[in-house]
Amino acid sequence: MSDNWVVQNLQNTLGTWNEKLAEIWTLLTQSPKEFKGGAIWNVIVNIHGALQAIGIALLVLFFLVGVVKTCGSFAEVKKPEMAVKLFVRFAIAKGVVTYGLELMMAIFDIVQGMISTIMKSAGVFGNNKATLPKEMINAIEDCGFFESIPLWAVTLIGSLVITVLSFIMILTVYGRFFKLYIYTAIAPIPLATFAGQPTENIGKSFLKSYAGVCLEGAVIILACIIFSKFASTPPVIDKDAAVVTMVWSYIGELAFNMLILVGTVKMADRIVHEAMGI
Repeated sequence: MSDNWVVQNLQNTLGTWNEKLAEIWTLLTQSPKEFKGGAIWNVIVNIHGALQAIGIALLVLFFLVGVVKTCGSFAEVKKPEMAVKLFVRFAIAKGVVTYGLELMMAIFDIVQGMISTIMKSAGVFGNNKATLPKEMINAIEDCGFFESIPLWAVTLIGSLVITVLSFIMILTVYGRFFKLYIYTAIAPIPLATFAGQPTENIGKSFLKSYAGVCLEGAVIILACIIFSKFASTPPVIDKDAAVVTMVWSYIGELAFNMLILVGTVKMADRIVHEAMGI
């Protein structure tokens, strides 16, 4: 570690960014069952189980509403083909509510398999870090006191921007876990709508939205892979430029790419929903 304050500040800022990026890699490959030791998952499973009873009651209600709206008379209900159709619908809806947790985890596991495939294909596992170029460190250390004054201002501004972006990104990834937990907890209620033909679109939309939240992880991992490739490529340093210009250009380019990464991560839900037509 350099003794120069400017170098130390920049290295600490990049260290914070790399730490948050590494945490994101870990979170995106983690299951909700394992997150925070599984304590949150146990609470969500208990809530899901408690809401299943309400879901079963709503299932019967949605089924009866569907029968009334789709059948013109009781005589039509007694037709064998209609009776079989209604029975199959009710049985499928009952199974979806009863085994909704298993269904949702199966969707999550499929998406996690996609994420693992993307990471293996790219050959990136979070090891590429943003580092301060050696030429820049030497140039900063050779500066005199008065030359260092504008560097302090540039460094403080750049460090603040990069630190804020790193926390925004990690909070967005944590937010994805919150959405996964909320969807899982309330699942029995919207899944019960499959029992009635007029209400089944609610259940379909719910599953599509849940799949979209899962797929956000794939969009985020792709964005992180692209940025990691950029971070591992040494920047072009103009040795003839003033040190403050050199540092400002480097921080500006790095912050701009970080801003694009954070923006992509923030819009991951919109990107997925537009791709899925939700």
